Amino acid sequence: MKTKSCPPRASAMIESLRGMGYTTGSAIADVIDNSISARATVIQLDFGWNGKDSFIRISDNGHGLTAEKLDQAMVLGSTNPLESRSTSDLGRFGMGLKTASLSQCRRLTVAAKVDTEVNYRCWDLDVLATSTGDEWTLLLEPFLSSRGLCQEPLESGFATVVLWEGLDKVVTPGFQERDFFDLIDEVERHLAMTFHRFLEGQSPQVRLYINGNTQNERVRPWDPFMCSHDATMATPVEILHGGVAVQGYVLPHRDKMSNAEFEAGSGPAGWVSRQGFYVYRGNRLLVTGSWLGLGEGRPWPKDDLHRLARISLDLPNTLDHEWRIDIKKSTARPPVHLRSRLVELAKSVRADARRVFTHRGEVRSDGETRMTFPAWMVSTSTVGARYRIDEAHPVIARILEESGPYAGRIRQLLRVIEETVPIQRIWLDSAETVDKDPLPIDEGVPDDLMELLRDEYRSLITSKGLSPDQARRQLSRPTPFHRFPKAIAMLGDNQQQNAGATP
Repeated sequence: MKTKSCPPRASAMIESLRGMGYTTGSAIADVIDNSISARATVIQLDFGWNGKDSFIRISDNGHGLTAEKLDQAMVLGSTNPLESRSTSDLGRFGMGLKTASLSQCRRLTVAAKVDTEVNYRCWDLDVLATSTGDEWTLLLEPFLSSRGLCQEPLESGFATVVLWEGLDKVVTPGFQERDFFDLIDEVERHLAMTFHRFLEGQSPQVRLYINGNTQNERVRPWDPFMCSHDATMATPVEILHGGVAVQGYVLPHRDKMSNAEFEAGSGPAGWVSRQGFYVYRGNRLLVTGSWLGLGEGRPWPKDDLHRLARISLDLPNTLDHEWRIDIKKSTARPPVHLRSRLVELAKSVRADARRVFTHRGEVRSDGETRMTFPAWMVSTSTVGARYRIDEAHPVIARILEESGPYAGRIRQLLRVIEETVPIQRIWLDSAETVDKDPLPIDEGVPDDLMELLRDEYRSLITSKGLSPDQARRQLSRPTPFHRFPKAIAMLGDNQQQNAGATP
């Protein structure tokens, strides 16, 4: 059979690969993958602002590269994705360093040091564009500016430096210094999330710094599961076919978190966006909160009701093809034979998260959490949820007991209220205020509620025979009285003395 070699045109191929959809954060993460695979323990990022001459530099103290290995590393498709690899190898396609870097810049320079020997290699898109023919012209010497920027980290003990210059996909028209600083913050958040397992602990596997090498410049890990919080609930780890490990987490209700914890727990993009599966490979986070197209009948959407549901899913790197891991390492699709089990696991976690989310409790000012008697009950059926007033609620039970022949009419009134609850309006209003601080304690007791509180206090003493202390303790449990412990504490032993007083 006749054949003919048809190599792609270098400049056209590179320009096409630049549109793969990397963000600056995901592109830098791809470069850091190589540093971790090279056993680096310290990685430093430097962002230099100088308008169109700005640069980004990634330096690491890994094992470095000889000239031969550096040549191989600069080739697109330098490794076969079908070949077996070390379990700690975070790469796959042999494309990441080149495609990720050139998605952001026009000049990629790599400097590698082994012992005292330093080698440079450079892809420059302007050089490729002006080259004759279809040659892939790799530069063996750096530009003068590139050499100067690489020498500093090499002299400081780093073994490999990846330098991006000509940041045409970053420094676009109208891009200013303030935008550059915002970009640094965005990248830091992305890396804190993507590599949090490498950055955690007293002796982390990797220390990552941005624009410096002190504790102030160190990237702190972001744990999506809030494992250190006492109110976080976790399911047991389950090992699925192929060695896939899965574990579900239900994060604490807003009322259980301080403002700082709540802000930290939202992570990049906020609470709703961060729900779902977190897919890891080799402890490196690939997918950051997604339901992976799973669902019952149709894929689950991201909504407020399940914002507290997060599930870790660990893959060995031998399953990349089966899980359809893409070149950017940002998408994954579970294989058919695991989908039903993952749906069942996720349903359980989502149900628990829904119960926690819909429990709107309050924490007392003394930090004590107390069981309360709600006035509403929720029942579910094939036609949906139904909300009923609980006649066992102490206040409602007393009124019905004392109403004599009018008890039936009062129950009819309660039924009208139950059947006309504006559920959709309440849900919309709640969604708009769900991130607000917990309901304040002892703030603004309404006059009519204070009147009812005094009536209940008097009834417990005169009709039930309780002591004043017993009556106050009992009043602290039914809703909505439980929100006013100071007002309850000020109810006097002699109700007649307090009948006209306002606490």
